[in-house]
Amino acid sequence: MAKKYVYFFGGGKAEGNAEMKDLLGGKGANLAEMTNLGVPVPPGFTITTEVCRMYYANRGRVPKEVKEQVRKNLAKLEKLTGKKFGDSKNPLLVSVRSGAKFSMPGMMDTILNLGLNDRTVKGLAERTGNERFAYDSYRRFITMFADVVLGLDKDLFEEKLDEKKKEKGVSLDTELDAEDMKALAEAFKEIVREKTGKPFPQNPNTQLDMAINAVFRSWNNPRAKFYRKANNIPDDLGTAVNVQTMVFGNMGDDSATGVGFTRNPATGEKEFYGEYLVNAQGEDVVAGIRTPKPIKELRKEMPAVYRQLVDITKRLEKHYKDVQDFEFTIENGKLYMLQTRVGKRTAMAAVKIAVDMVKERLITKEEAVMRIEPIQINQLLHPIIDPKAEYEVIAKGLPASPGAACGVVVFSADRAVEVASEGKPVILVRKETSPDDIHGMDAAKGILTARGGMTSHAAVVARQMGKTCVAGCEEIEIDEATNRFMVKGRTISEGDYITLNGNTGEVIYGQVPLITPKLTGAFGELMKWADSFRKIGVRANADIPRDAQVARDFGAEGIGLCRTEHMFFAEDRLPIMQKMILARTKEEREKYLEQLLPMQKEDFKGLFRVMKGYPVTIRLLDPPLHEFLPKREDLLVEVTKLELLHADRELIEEKKRILERVEELHEFNPMLGFRGVRVGIVYPEIARMQVRAIMEAACEVAKERVKVKPEIMIPLVGMASEMRVMRELVVSVAEEVQKKYKKKVPYLVGTMIELPRAAIRADEIARDAEFFSFGTNDLTQTTYGFSRDDAGRFIAEYMRRSEKCPECGETLEKDLSCPACNVTYDRRPDNILDFDPFQTLDQKGVGDLIRIGIERGRGTRPNLKVGICGEHGGDPASVEFCHLNGFDYVSCSPYRIPIARLAAAQAAIREKERTRVAKAASSTKRSRAKSSKRKSAKK
Repeated sequence: MAKKYVYFFGGGKAEGNAEMKDLLGGKGANLAEMTNLGVPVPPGFTITTEVCRMYYANRGRVPKEVKEQVRKNLAKLEKLTGKKFGDSKNPLLVSVRSGAKFSMPGMMDTILNLGLNDRTVKGLAERTGNERFAYDSYRRFITMFADVVLGLDKDLFEEKLDEKKKEKGVSLDTELDAEDMKALAEAFKEIVREKTGKPFPQNPNTQLDMAINAVFRSWNNPRAKFYRKANNIPDDLGTAVNVQTMVFGNMGDDSATGVGFTRNPATGEKEFYGEYLVNAQGEDVVAGIRTPKPIKELRKEMPAVYRQLVDITKRLEKHYKDVQDFEFTIENGKLYMLQTRVGKRTAMAAVKIAVDMVKERLITKEEAVMRIEPIQINQLLHPIIDPKAEYEVIAKGLPASPGAACGVVVFSADRAVEVASEGKPVILVRKETSPDDIHGMDAAKGILTARGGMTSHAAVVARQMGKTCVAGCEEIEIDEATNRFMVKGRTISEGDYITLNGNTGEVIYGQVPLITPKLTGAFGELMKWADSFRKIGVRANADIPRDAQVARDFGAEGIGLCRTEHMFFAEDRLPIMQKMILARTKEEREKYLEQLLPMQKEDFKGLFRVMKGYPVTIRLLDPPLHEFLPKREDLLVEVTKLELLHADRELIEEKKRILERVEELHEFNPMLGFRGVRVGIVYPEIARMQVRAIMEAACEVAKERVKVKPEIMIPLVGMASEMRVMRELVVSVAEEVQKKYKKKVPYLVGTMIELPRAAIRADEIARDAEFFSFGTNDLTQTTYGFSRDDAGRFIAEYMRRSEKCPECGETLEKDLSCPACNVTYDRRPDNILDFDPFQTLDQKGVGDLIRIGIERGRGTRPNLKVGICGEHGGDPASVEFCHLNGFDYVSCSPYRIPIARLAAAQAAIREKERTRVAKAASSTKRSRAKSSKRKSAKK
């Protein structure tokens, strides 16, 4: 039996279902599911994702057996609809759409009205009695086919349309008549002939083959690749192609098209939400060509259809147990559902919806926690406008994506990337965005559009990216030629600052103060559920009381890393620190350390007070001493200038002394040089001062009846002997301080594991270390031999290798051919790196060292406390690794605390589910074995 590559849906039953997303893509699987549920869906068929992969393996060709199955299913579609593909009297017209496993809105291509030509357009006009509609559909089809399939610039066609509207003195394309549409269709065909040297294809089967190929090609267009990379979607999944009978929303005032959500995707409120346009096709709504109407107005215009739509979408939400994003068309008063999928939503909405659905008993608390992508939580931490601020609102649009953003105005996506790379915050201002703008939207802090609605491209993509967006701001008049926009007599030019309030739709002149919101309400409830499921603790990397307070507000259960060196860079401390480093004798160093002691102590007291009994892990001085001194090159220039100017001799000598000391401390590889534990051993007086400051602070705060838990961490230990020496120093000073204050304070002494040797010899180090904190930034650096400060130069290239020719480095074409070498590859070259190991933990190499370190460390000290304090502590994939490998806690920057809390909960839920499935499988296996024995016994 031939393998099945094409799946039919229609007539109340489908060959697929919602569980087949791997094969049919999300759109195809849901069209099949809706058909099986009895929802009115235009019939059609889905070409599987497997064919997409075959297309690329076959150098851009669809296999013959697939084409044969397409023709058979087309015949089936003709029989069901009573229409004929290419027939001049009753033509069957279809749409050709993409549909990957994971939703990628607007990233791939669509062609509508396929099957129209010079003959079938007349048949359509005669059949419908609506010549204007027929030629409107034809000119739309020519535009889309030319853009998507033939690769022509769609602006060529838009310019012709604008010329026609200007000629007729109208502003909307709906005001053009049948003769105008005929003229446009002819003009559009002439553009195709002129630009391609060939006439517009008239054979519907040829049109269909070319359109299917184009949709497969769009899987690897730049915006789709960018989207997949940004959303961690694998490149090898491929897209399905959905061929579906056309239904028309542009047949007159009893026809319409629209998109909607079963709940508000911006706020999460339980309200029917969406937009529609009368006498329009689907692309008119999302492209923002006309400003659509709120969906609730449909209740007045077409009450019966509105009630049916509400009923169907409620059923779909209950069936899928999630918010649905749906598309519909009304043709001559009859409703058709074109698509349903899980709705994209803001983080704010996602949290509210998840909590509400638990209360509505649609989902469980575990399911609610699993519904939120941990990285989405970043959106909730975005600033809002300070309620105390005074500001001037210059325009108002639609509040398309919440939060607030302030930045300099730019008018193109490329310019947004350029200006953002200079370190400036950017607001991207466009008439309307298109998928080609995605790189600029990614670089921008916020997006402002003059056209489009709440479901326009700008709105949907901004919400998903977590960007502030104000859409459909029709008050502003954009002049892209001069890079400025005008509003109410004011001109805003590129480089001027504006502020967007995505919660209200306000456009504000200038820079306005922003503040970070507190996490309360539904979010607090969801996080309580998450905390009840997670098994590991979450701490913060924080050096000052202000950051520690932010961390506590976000739910941190202690400080996993306080970097004491940051405290010495303060303006009042750095000169003292420099004098201490320049000192030649121990006595001289101790004099300056005595001055630093009370400053350090006050810092630690602040941290202990904020943490109120939660552990505070304080790392002793880690960086090389030269980092506190002026740069060698700067000093050389300064000394030379002073001598040339015959400056004060005493000043010159002082600068020379500093230069001499800098020369002494200069290292060729400072990251592996005189730093960390090595400084503490060679200059023990520095470590003693820090330990004294920690313990005195702990004793003094404890006397205030505040519980304290200091954990003193020795950095960069590679040998057990180093750990032993430093532990003795710490214990000696700690006992001395407690005796002085007559106060016992529990404390731990441990180390950072950030060298491969430390991980391998962890059993020996654990004799003197009561806890390990894996410093994965340096451990990654020393494992790979990558300098984390310089590796960015080549890591990006390592991750882009699949786009390059392995022979010459040129970017490969869509068909995997190299224009320079004139070679076409069967498959993409492999990337050297699939991810940046400084952002996501390398679970194989670095991960193996960590596993070895934990196993050997706990072999010596079974109750060894284990944590992680590199920025990996806030990366969801790395948090799951820590959960699975028996960590006690993760530690990350304060603003990533909620992400880590949620990721830890999800890791625990996934592990529980894996255990349940494994037990069920084991139970089934035992039952089968018993059954088999019984049968054997009977025999």
